Amino acid sequence: MFTYEHKGIRVRYADTDQMGYVYYGNYGRFYEIGRVEALRSIGFSYRDMEEAGTMMPVYENYSRYLQPARYDDELSIKVSIPELPTARVVFRYEIRNQEGSVLNTGETTLVFLNRETNRPTRAPAFLLEKLKPYFEKTDISTNP
Repeated sequence: MFTYEHKGIRVRYADTDQMGYVYYGNYGRFYEIGRVEALRSIGFSYRDMEEAGTMMPVYENYSRYLQPARYDDELSIKVSIPELPTARVVFRYEIRNQEGSVLNTGETTLVFLNRETNRPTRAPAFLLEKLKPYFEKTDISTNP
């Protein structure tokens, strides 16, 4: 499983609602920030993928709101990919505040589409090459 944590997302006043809580719609933006930075951490670029002809729209999105994030909180987003992508990829998220309290968990499924045909396609080979090492089983008999 691939896992990455992106830290230092400061909640701005514009992110909050009248109660001073982060507006629920902004969690999708936080997921996107985490997702893009997670892939960037392994040398993968959304821009390069799109220029090569593959798009990656969101197919499903689930969120669970456990505690509110508030103005000026500093958030971290833990992102994981539980399975090697095929024609779709699942991302799981855990958002914490500066005290380490879990505020939100979520999951998005994105699909790979051929930019010209707008039809589903397999995950790009260069993405799979970057992710494969995280999914290879290690032989425990060779480990001390």
